[in-house]
Amino acid sequence: MDFNLDETQQEIKGLVADVLGREATRERLEAFEKSAARPAGERGEPSSRSGPPYDEATWKALAQAGLLGLVLPEDVGGAGLGPVELAVLLREVGLHVAPVPAHASLALAAVPIARHGTAEQRALLAPLAEGATILTGAYREPGPAGEIAATARRDGGGYVLNGVKTFVPYAREASLILVPARVEGAGVGVFLIEPAAAAITGQPSATSEPLSRVALDGVRAGSDVLLGGAADGAAWDTLRRSAVAGAVAISSGVIEGALELTKEYTRTREQFDRALAQFQAVTMQISDVYIAKRALDVAVWAGVWRLAQGADDAEEVLTVAAYNACDPVIKALYTCQHLHGGIGLDVTYPLHRYFAWGRHCAHLLGGADDRLDALGALIASGGAG
Repeated sequence: MDFNLDETQQEIKGLVADVLGREATRERLEAFEKSAARPAGERGEPSSRSGPPYDEATWKALAQAGLLGLVLPEDVGGAGLGPVELAVLLREVGLHVAPVPAHASLALAAVPIARHGTAEQRALLAPLAEGATILTGAYREPGPAGEIAATARRDGGGYVLNGVKTFVPYAREASLILVPARVEGAGVGVFLIEPAAAAITGQPSATSEPLSRVALDGVRAGSDVLLGGAADGAAWDTLRRSAVAGAVAISSGVIEGALELTKEYTRTREQFDRALAQFQAVTMQISDVYIAKRALDVAVWAGVWRLAQGADDAEEVLTVAAYNACDPVIKALYTCQHLHGGIGLDVTYPLHRYFAWGRHCAHLLGGADDRLDALGALIASGGAG
């Protein structure tokens, strides 16, 4: 298998890098962070920030370049591309630590809607291609990542949903939340729920990206909001695999950005009249960071390629990538901070963004122990997702 990007994917990478290099500059990121209100304590109350908790200009620029339509169906103005192309986009988002709802809107929502939605449901994606709306999905619940305890009880021609979802990004800002729930007498279905129908409470986040607890207490939903009209688990399988693939792609970009920043710092910072990079101990630590980055890269590209091919072991490989994002990469980010000395903890220096985003992705993925448990279960079951 060849994990080199083809011509189209290289062009996408170049276009995303150009747009984000122009929009997500250090000065813009600093201005955005200064304009954002700080979380109100551990309760995670709503921010008092007047604008949305993402960079609108960057979001619009991605839309104008046609990048938000990469994985959208062609009948709603998209390009109809797949997991590899989405990973290319999200990896650049991580590399530039761009505060945009790309993972929430595309990986958690657009991908499952595009693949499983009815014509009417797919039509809901048209505004996303133009950057006129954002969407999100509820991948996590209390407990291990990827498990579903929420229920959907049949009631006349519709359903009644009960349960709790956690760490849902942009829940208040989204026009729709994709909510997986176990349907009585069937399997797991994914419901397209309006945020106003649920009780949404803010949760602490490592980055400017808002996370929320979404409580479903007798939420009524018509049969037309069940994705694809079926509760056979297929839409949920797509959502959770896409959620993991997107998060590890972002993490891959994050560790590359942190490594590049650290390499430049150790190359130019002098101690005892020598550049830090000339000390053997520093060189060995930089090498450890590079190894962690490469291990994640290989798992990411292998995972999204297998996902695109519909391979049976796609979920197993993505779980390997998730473990790498949750453990070796986090340790590598600590090493980057250590090599920077005190400036590595300074929020006026850009390294803190990479560290925060790395932790953020690891949190959404469930953590290292959780991913090892999931990998063991997949191996024991033969890799079936």
